[in-house]
Amino acid sequence: MTYTSFTDGLILRELTHDDWIDVHKYASQEIVCQYQPWGPNTEEDTKNFVDQAINDAAQSPRTRYVFAIVTKDVGKLIGIGEFNIRDFYNKNGEIAYIVHPGHWGKGVATSVAKHLISFGFTTLNLHRIYATCDPRNTGSARVLEKSGMILEGRIRESMLIRDGWRDSLLYSILENECHA
Repeated sequence: MTYTSFTDGLILRELTHDDWIDVHKYASQEIVCQYQPWGPNTEEDTKNFVDQAINDAAQSPRTRYVFAIVTKDVGKLIGIGEFNIRDFYNKNGEIAYIVHPGHWGKGVATSVAKHLISFGFTTLNLHRIYATCDPRNTGSARVLEKSGMILEGRIRESMLIRDGWRDSLLYSILENECHA
């Protein structure tokens, strides 16, 4: 995927090596990664993430798509939207997103989640797309609900993070439920 414009002033594009600088501006913040098994990132951690995402883009078949979220007006990277094909045979994929806290509460994550869902159904021809979030991350849960996903349930102690085992809320959407 190359460039995709949004009507709300955002662009999704493939990552470049130079993007690590803007990625690091949020990935190094404790508040951004508080519900994640990674971070806060060192510069080396962030460079490795970007390098791995670029390497994964060259794999065949491709299973991982990591897109820079860029503001159309100033061309600044403000986050990442990610799509992972988890099962080719059963046509399942997973979305994820992370946005610089300076852009929280502005609809960026919801817009990106909707676009990733559309990408999964229209470009990748998947049947089911899912996402998980920490139950304490109410903002992310709202994003998933606003993007049309349905809460399926709670996966108990599914992820080990800094403060111990974390439950995950599981959301999904099926291709016949998507109105994108």
